[in-house]
Amino acid sequence: MSDNQNLLAEQRRALILDEVRRRGGVRVNELTRRLNVSDMTVRRDLDALARQGVVAKVHGGAVPVVEASTHEPGFEAKSALELGAKEEIARAAAAMVRPGTAVALSGGTTTYALARHLLDVPELTVVTNSVRVADVFYEAQHTGSGGEARPGAATVVLTGGVRTPSDALVGPVADQAIRSLHFDALFLGVHGISVEAGLSTPNLAEAETNRRLVRSARRVVVVADHTKWGTVGLSSFATLEEVDTLVTDGGVSPEVREEMAEHLPGLVVAGEEPGDLDGTPGIGRGPGAEGTPGVEGAGRPA
Repeated sequence: MSDNQNLLAEQRRALILDEVRRRGGVRVNELTRRLNVSDMTVRRDLDALARQGVVAKVHGGAVPVVEASTHEPGFEAKSALELGAKEEIARAAAAMVRPGTAVALSGGTTTYALARHLLDVPELTVVTNSVRVADVFYEAQHTGSGGEARPGAATVVLTGGVRTPSDALVGPVADQAIRSLHFDALFLGVHGISVEAGLSTPNLAEAETNRRLVRSARRVVVVADHTKWGTVGLSSFATLEEVDTLVTDGGVSPEVREEMAEHLPGLVVAGEEPGDLDGTPGIGRGPGAEGTPGVEGAGRPA
């Protein structure tokens, strides 16, 4: 953590949260020195993080909240976390997608950010079990007072199902809809990812729906910020061997990055120079954008 009084509140709080999780707790006076801000500013930041449920305030500082494996935060609570990282991940993932392809987006705040970046990719077919993701495309589908269709607007297939706290549609209806579909790539948000548990979620029904999404995809791209590594939810739904590419952010430590690279076929760290990400072509049928990392459309059979 560097001394910088000009950090935005979001950036400052992300640094504080990382420090709390890494060290198991922090003191207010330590944070004021490291961040070069006032005692009151640090206390306001800790109050905000406490309201999000990610830290617990104690006398003189804060400690991390250890969540139960069944705890599933709501969409709004998750939306406030790691905003900058999610935007970087979404931008990198969107650069992988080619016009005219069929992609699936699972529920989650990172896939929601990705959806906004895909609006300018023409002629997409988007399969999603996320109400929020579908809304992004529906709202952008028509322009002008006449309600005419926007040229090249995505075709959206919303699966139906039972709504979770994170606004994903899951259960037998969603599973049946997905079972008959096949898409070039799945962009998958996750609650947790680890070597031992693979991809996991606290919601049993969502785990089954995610399994179906993975089976229907030719390529699986996980979009997850660095805080998801090492987190384990109640139910695993895929192994790391079933993941083709992980797109994460620069918050990963060198040790974790080495562990990721050892267990995942493809690793993209958003915001790094293209030279660091060579060897990953793009999703779809056309040539990729110059210097753009991605994943090949032809992968495992659906």
